[in-house]
Amino acid sequence: MINLYGDAYHRLQLLRHVGDISQIAGVKRYELASGPEKGVTGVDFRTGSGLSFSVLPDRGMDISYAEYNGIPLCWRSSTGDVAPTYYEPEGDGWLRGFFGGLLTTCGMTYLGRPDNDGEERLGLHGRVSYIPAQNVWIDTRWEGDRYIMWAQSKVIETTVAGENLCRTRRIWTELGATKLHIEDIVENLGYQDTPHMYLFHINPGFPIVSEGSELIAPSIQVDPMDDRSEEKLRDHARVEAPTADFQEEVYYHEMEADDDNHIYVALANRSFNSGQGLGLYVRYHKTQLPRFVQSKMNGEGLYVIGLAPSNCGVEGRSKERERGTLEFIEPGGRRHYEVEIGILTSNAAIEQLAEKIEATKQNT
Repeated sequence: MINLYGDAYHRLQLLRHVGDISQIAGVKRYELASGPEKGVTGVDFRTGSGLSFSVLPDRGMDISYAEYNGIPLCWRSSTGDVAPTYYEPEGDGWLRGFFGGLLTTCGMTYLGRPDNDGEERLGLHGRVSYIPAQNVWIDTRWEGDRYIMWAQSKVIETTVAGENLCRTRRIWTELGATKLHIEDIVENLGYQDTPHMYLFHINPGFPIVSEGSELIAPSIQVDPMDDRSEEKLRDHARVEAPTADFQEEVYYHEMEADDDNHIYVALANRSFNSGQGLGLYVRYHKTQLPRFVQSKMNGEGLYVIGLAPSNCGVEGRSKERERGTLEFIEPGGRRHYEVEIGILTSNAAIEQLAEKIEATKQNT
């Protein structure tokens, strides 16, 4: 059955009411036409349940915007959806095209702070978000009473006599859903072991991020990345009001997985809409993404909480190598990642997930 507008429908029953399914839900491809965004292709998804989001094939198939019933779910920066031709790889130049959005992917061969790894100079957060996708496939189909919508493509990070990594990404959702799925396969097409650092930078923003909003996570240990974060460790899970000259805080979480080895993390605003509540959750597999990075930025205009499942830290590739934690993909090897992002539409939904997370922690 398809749950829409408070009723349940079978496929044929629903289709009798419309001229085309695009009246209710669908996927649309387009191209941005002006300024530094000119030429960037986008794919808009509508699920019919109030969830809409935009995928940018020309920006590594990241998700630049998302909303629920007109309510924004993610933070958006001042840069807009900058075309990949404006990429500045040196130093912090990555930030000149960091749109924020629901998802910005970091990696694939390095990420984190600008760094010198041996003789190689590395900028901030890697190249993958700036590489245009190829073999882009956008389509829909009925599977019984389920109407599935997806965008799929390949992004290749390669150079002569160096790395040659290919990531196949599929983003999909379905009619009536309030969640989306991201499935990534990263393959080493080269002939040498290649460093692999990978992070899903998920960026909930106002109004989910609001004074008093709370991070809900099955954390059994939280480690601050630096001295500034250590001073604020006690308040790491609580959102503050927008604050002048706020300095970013970063925390590493050790999470307890559930019986299926999945981890749920949520950011919840229980006060939203006179106490109705609104939240965003992330679900991922601990075996695939054993690390979790929380970034807290409660500045004016920079008002965002970063939720980032990853396979590494964010202090640079040389630091991972020094610690002996740097991962490599062997020639012909693959890494598989699955992440689900969903909406908590009420305080009842928030409490239900909070109870599940707390039960997971109690199993430690």
